[in-house]
Amino acid sequence: MSGLIPQQFVENLLDRIDLAELIGSRITLKKAGANYKACCPFHDEKTPSFNVRPDKGFYHCFGCGAHGDAISFVREFDGLGFTEAVEELAKRVGLEVPYDRAAKQEIRQARTLTDALDFASRFYHSALQGQQGAYARDYLKQRGLDSTIVEQYQVGYAPSTGTALYDAANRDLQGPLIETGTVSDKYGRPRDLFRNRVMFPIRNSRGKTVAFGGRTLGDDKAKYINSPESDVFHKSREIYGLFEARQAIRQLDKLLVVEGYMDVIALAQHGIHYAVATLGTATNQDSLTALLRQVRHIVFCFDGDQAGFRAADRAMENALGLMADGLHLQFLMLPQGEDPDTLVRKEGPEAFQKRIDGATPLSRYLFDRQSEGLDLQLPEHRGELRARAEPLLNKMPRSTLRDAMWHEMLRLCGSRNPWQNRQQGQKGLWNGERRDRVSEERIDVKLSKDSILCLALLEAPDLATEVTELAGSSRQFNQARKFADWILANAIQNRKALVRALALDTSAHERFYHLFDGIEHIPARESTLAAARELLSPNEEASRQQRLATLLRNLSNLTAEERQELRALSGGTGD
Repeated sequence: MSGLIPQQFVENLLDRIDLAELIGSRITLKKAGANYKACCPFHDEKTPSFNVRPDKGFYHCFGCGAHGDAISFVREFDGLGFTEAVEELAKRVGLEVPYDRAAKQEIRQARTLTDALDFASRFYHSALQGQQGAYARDYLKQRGLDSTIVEQYQVGYAPSTGTALYDAANRDLQGPLIETGTVSDKYGRPRDLFRNRVMFPIRNSRGKTVAFGGRTLGDDKAKYINSPESDVFHKSREIYGLFEARQAIRQLDKLLVVEGYMDVIALAQHGIHYAVATLGTATNQDSLTALLRQVRHIVFCFDGDQAGFRAADRAMENALGLMADGLHLQFLMLPQGEDPDTLVRKEGPEAFQKRIDGATPLSRYLFDRQSEGLDLQLPEHRGELRARAEPLLNKMPRSTLRDAMWHEMLRLCGSRNPWQNRQQGQKGLWNGERRDRVSEERIDVKLSKDSILCLALLEAPDLATEVTELAGSSRQFNQARKFADWILANAIQNRKALVRALALDTSAHERFYHLFDGIEHIPARESTLAAARELLSPNEEASRQQRLATLLRNLSNLTAEERQELRALSGGTGD
């Protein structure tokens, strides 16, 4: 609906907003000259790198790259859509958003539906506290839920009477309840959709109820049912528990995606407040996109049975097309027969948190799953692994992560066969005995220039002066400049002294702890220093050789222009 708001109004609104006041109402800002600084609200950091420029009307984080205006900030911080963010800011300065007549009608209709659903949520929650909700309360108590968590998630009870909700609603709300499917008129008379069920309200980013999930307390064929889709509820885009997670953790930097409502609530009761659940049987690209709008780090948690692994595989395949550098996806497979609800009660929150911290990264999960049942010492099985993995990697957009995973596939499927070089006395190892995996070799990895210089400084701190001079003439070496400045300030001359200083200096440890988080493989020392030397002292022939090697590594994916460039470089001359 953003296209229905005139651009002139948006610009006028931004002119009226005091950006420092707006951001300062949500996080603590400190004056820094004409600007303001703070620890970034969009990623975890100890040293402030988040800058607000009220005179220019924008903010920028030098740590994670977050950048934007007042609308962008409200969207990211409060998890709102464009239209909702504009309305929030307009209300702040006393303006009315000039929608056209059709848009106003659409907004009014949506608000009517959510008002009806909010009424239904209050009705169900009240019914849980009443006499008719005694059995439901006992059930929740048996499941280990206390009154605080029931209140936080507004858990309720739908009476078994067929028209309890419909009869309680006034005439203005009865129509919207039918329109959302909460009350059905399928057979010509109203009948509540949810009967004798524990109710879980599904709330959007602003806390408005948009749908329900209901768990039967009887012997209904369907254990759980959800509201049908409506103008305010699109199953693939809504995330259960996201509103509650944002209320509990203002700076939300990670989400644990589980499979059920009770899993979310049980984890929250045990202090793990960042668990959410997607709606439906699979985590599709719409729900993944909705998750990635909130955070850059997602841990998928599934039961460790065959159904759980199938669900994890679907989530992985749907995620591949969305993967980009800076996104971090992990998979936590629980012991067979356990789910988050039962396991966190059995082993406690600390043990469960350790499981989350040790979850398997996307890259390792992919290769572990695709190599199941294969003996990678056999050429045939290495070929099978490539046949399985290559189509999955081709789904990924071009990125450093994709390059690294492609190299890992080539390493695992490499043509160098250890069995060809084994000594004569080792022949018996092939008669059914356990064999070691193919030996690992160092591979070339495509890194950013900033990362190359940081790695080089780790190996040879005496390069700090040259790095500082280079970084002074370019804005693309921000991390390397900070690292080099610190090395020079502490007069560090060798690697041993550097490692010692990083270990003993608490502020330095916190400042540079995440410096190499985005690097999947560390190149050999010689390769790192050679690449850094090329950046510090560029040489035309060396640049040609480096570009030639890059093109040859990606030979099968070259464009027509890149193939022409390869022919020119191979001859040693340009066009």
